Amino acid sequence: MSVLAPPPPAAPPDQKPPRPAAAPGAAASRPGLALTGAVLCVLAAVLFGFAANLTIVGHLQHARDQQVAHDDLREQLALGTAPVGQQTFDGKALEPGAPVALLRIPVLDLEEVVAEGTTSSVLMSGPGHRRDTPLPGQAGTSIVMGRQWGYGGPFGGLRNLPAGTRIDITTGQAKVTYEVTGVRRAGDPVPAPLASGEGRLTLITATGGPYTPSGVLRVDAKLVTPVQPSPPRVLRTGWIAESEQALKGEGDSWLQVFLWTQALLVAALLTVAAHRVWGRWQTWACGAPLLAALGIADAGALTALLPNLL
Repeated sequence: MSVLAPPPPAAPPDQKPPRPAAAPGAAASRPGLALTGAVLCVLAAVLFGFAANLTIVGHLQHARDQQVAHDDLREQLALGTAPVGQQTFDGKALEPGAPVALLRIPVLDLEEVVAEGTTSSVLMSGPGHRRDTPLPGQAGTSIVMGRQWGYGGPFGGLRNLPAGTRIDITTGQAKVTYEVTGVRRAGDPVPAPLASGEGRLTLITATGGPYTPSGVLRVDAKLVTPVQPSPPRVLRTGWIAESEQALKGEGDSWLQVFLWTQALLVAALLTVAAHRVWGRWQTWACGAPLLAALGIADAGALTALLPNLL
């Protein structure tokens, strides 16, 4: 008697072999994705640096620079070596950023050290004296510029100064006092020319919305204390660079921007590469502070390209 053989098993449906799982960091190993990640890191760091420079970090930098300048000026006043003109006591030209005066406006509770020069970089540390004008207290019109919003915004309240407001300034010659005669904007009448032996102070800042300057605001004040002697001036009126004019930036800062951006891109590429080896949290714990610091430095150089009264 024959035995029936069992039917052959049904053939399994066609199945594609499973794809091997991607190794960790394989996507990051692609040059295109790595470069994209690095560029995004650079953009994020620069945007963070801009926001920090124009707000918290900028205000802290201004406060630190003012403290250092105040200590330097106080020492120079005590030693009798504070500047009284365009040159130092030993005949050398004043360096940009050198402290030259202490400005006080009691009604605004304002006390700021005035530095020599009016470029965007100098005004990051506080008000600046326009180099082609006499120092406060001397005959002629002395011009001091300051920021309206960024880096402490020392001149943010100038628009509210009424006529008759007292302004005190201490220089290497004496403590002098001015009285405000008026606030003017573009199109307003210009004050009458000074007579021989008279002195005037003009404080300059920006007008417009926050961080969007649209014009220039000037506060004029007459000297009400005795005029101080004026030493010979090497730099005549108008003999300054365009970057020292109101609402101008520093075109020379492009080189610093280029170098800081290169350093930031290299740091971003290293961060992306380190992500493959260390993992996410370890990489960001080490890379984020470095990227933030380079971003602030790069944004600082970029800020110098913006109007100096910002």
